Amino acid sequence: MARIIVAGGGIGGLAAALGVAAQGHHVTVLERRPAFEELGAGIQLGPNAFWALDRLGVGEGVRAQAVFIDELRLMDGTSDACLARMPLTDAYRARFGNPYAVVHRGDLYEALLSACRAAPGVTLTSGAAVTGYTQDAAGVTVALAGGEALTGDALIGADGIRSVVRAQLVGDGDPRVSGHTIYRSVIPIEKVPEDLRFNAVTLWAGPAWHVVHYTIGGGRFLNLAATRDDGATVPVAGDPAERDRVLAEFPGLGDVPRTLLELAEEWRTWVLCDRDPVGTWTDGRVALLGDAAHPMLQYAAQGACMALEDAVVLGRLLDRETGPDTVATRLEKYAAERRDRTAEAQLVAREMGRQLYHAAGDAARARDAMLAALSESDLHGKVDWLHGFRDADASPEEAAAAAAPR
Repeated sequence: MARIIVAGGGIGGLAAALGVAAQGHHVTVLERRPAFEELGAGIQLGPNAFWALDRLGVGEGVRAQAVFIDELRLMDGTSDACLARMPLTDAYRARFGNPYAVVHRGDLYEALLSACRAAPGVTLTSGAAVTGYTQDAAGVTVALAGGEALTGDALIGADGIRSVVRAQLVGDGDPRVSGHTIYRSVIPIEKVPEDLRFNAVTLWAGPAWHVVHYTIGGGRFLNLAATRDDGATVPVAGDPAERDRVLAEFPGLGDVPRTLLELAEEWRTWVLCDRDPVGTWTDGRVALLGDAAHPMLQYAAQGACMALEDAVVLGRLLDRETGPDTVATRLEKYAAERRDRTAEAQLVAREMGRQLYHAAGDAARARDAMLAALSESDLHGKVDWLHGFRDADASPEEAAAAAAPR
């Protein structure tokens, strides 16, 4: 048995705690905030996320709160024309072994948190901000903002895009500001006209902007996000935004997305950030996970999915045979297995924003022609390397082959 410390009590940190504690280790999760809670609204979960959630023991609880989506739609945001539909029902579920769903972030988080509270090997500590670490042959010592210190056999940095653990381990400075501003709102479904209550994740693409929406909360709310490629250079996180300002940011909107934006009364805004992929995830007894390792833009809807995958792979490699003397080697194996796949997801997410969602002029016409030529099976094939990941019981060689982008 090993003593594992997890810095960060978000989705990735709690998932890591479950994956590792299931192997008989003791896990202490350190959360800097006064309480364990998750902010935000909707989140998309591909089949790879449900694969991971099932192995963490919380799949059924998340399914009970989720809305299962019939299709992904890419629409022309200026003309209301449909550019592509990817069905997510029979053939998709047979191919990938799980559904595609949307859920409120709080519902996903609560399922993970409840499981951690019930797990005998997990200790949850809030109000514990990690400021750094030291290590030697005997273990790793984590320093906290209050002056306390905690010693264990390994430290997992799951403390987000502005990770303190990453700052010491990688030292790559502040996150990269994407230049994209996103405005988010949640609308009670009774305010939405019945003919616009699609059981789909619908994205309206326009020149240097897009709008995406789907229902959450068991169908009680419409989650609405509108993104503008405005060259923003200063990070913003959750600031209120005036309704008139948001509407003015999206010129040329077609009738349907304009109607939906006008329904929203309260908006909050973020400037999106990510980081470049890096080859170094470990430092002896310390490893990164989730957004601390591979923060990505939302455009592939894979940020949380990748963190959940990380947690399962970490648990598989920190198995019951892992002890204080072998934990560093196991962490290296975890990083080696996860680096290439998550790096590809980071870069694909960037390109989707540029080439697929925000194209204009000739680039938009080329996109439309490319999409029109794809069959349902072709579309499923495009996401196979992302959505089809399920290798928890595979050998390392099989796992690497399954995870390789195609």
